[in-house]
Amino acid sequence: MAKQRGLGYAAALAGGAVLAGPYIQPPWLMALVIILYSLILWRFFDTKYLAYVFCILSGLYAVNLLPFVVLATTLAMMALGELVFQTGADDLNTYFYYVISTAWAGVLVMVYLHENALLMIVFGIIAAVLLKVILLKFEDSLVLEGIGIAMTMYLIKELNYTADIEMVIIAVIIAFVFGYFAYRFRTADLSGLFSIALVGVILLVFADATWLLVMLTFFILGSVCTRYKFEYKKRIGVEQGKSGARGYRNVFANGIVACAAAVLYGVFVQPVFIVMYVGSVATAAADTIASEIGVTGGVPYMITTLRKVPIGTNGGVTLTGELVSLGGSLLISLVALGLHVISPWMMVICTITGFVGTNLDSLVGAVLENKGFLGNAGTNFLATLGGGIFAAALYWVFMVHGVTW
Repeated sequence: MAKQRGLGYAAALAGGAVLAGPYIQPPWLMALVIILYSLILWRFFDTKYLAYVFCILSGLYAVNLLPFVVLATTLAMMALGELVFQTGADDLNTYFYYVISTAWAGVLVMVYLHENALLMIVFGIIAAVLLKVILLKFEDSLVLEGIGIAMTMYLIKELNYTADIEMVIIAVIIAFVFGYFAYRFRTADLSGLFSIALVGVILLVFADATWLLVMLTFFILGSVCTRYKFEYKKRIGVEQGKSGARGYRNVFANGIVACAAAVLYGVFVQPVFIVMYVGSVATAAADTIASEIGVTGGVPYMITTLRKVPIGTNGGVTLTGELVSLGGSLLISLVALGLHVISPWMMVICTITGFVGTNLDSLVGAVLENKGFLGNAGTNFLATLGGGIFAAALYWVFMVHGVTW
């Protein structure tokens, strides 16, 4: 009961701050009021972590490191979101209500402050629910959630990127529907659902639907290959975790470089970022196929020594894996070509990139992952990053020599 009452008071504080904030100057005075009220919540109610967040963000606002719209939106999202979330269970329905509540909070703040900040709010909502899923088991998760939401919205605001409102809404719907079906078909868990939604929104907002279709091809290909001889892979202990369902680590490890390339393209509109995008996705696809199918191709050889190693050893490669990785890279490149994302000579670059990136993944696995310096997600990230950089470098070499067919 104290928890419910405390959250109600926190929501009242957030609402009061939103209403009074534009009229109370200088910023440090408004921040002082919020901090004092938060300390009361911390002292008398079970809301200490929420109080910590309110104090930290108010302090940033007081020294002009955080715009008021970001502060107000974060406080409103967290207060209303927690009121809704604490009444439900850790399931999809509760997260759905959480998304709705944070969306209402963000929109109401935006309307009241006369801010055109829909894109900022959309990314804030996705950051909120994703962090909630990932950090739920940690007692102090609210602190990280609040800071993560605020920093995400601040970065989007500072990016000053404009997008059509209808396009943003359509992007959100498409991305969440895609993530939902990935969850329903058990190719992604809850964290994977919202991670996929975030990737989808980024691609649709900063690039276009054809870029998302390239990524969709990778996700479908990866899901199919994950199920390939799954019982056999499970029997020898090399199956993808959670019965093949991928989580946020896998999604981000394979997609964060592609998302960065999409954002860079949206801001600078340079073709090199197109090649970087497709090259990183081709690397992710080739590596996934090589891992899921190549592991069934017999005894592997360590990429650094060419000696036989047990099946499933990081850095182990098979002829089957090498061949299917090249095929996967080619497939992604052909899809991108068919969608007119890339040109024929870019397709050549991206196909080569996927194959090189796959073997870079094996090399990193042999040198770093086997020694405990990295996990599988870290290895995948370095591989896609290396693939993206290699694609950009190869593109530059081709451009220097006038190859543009």
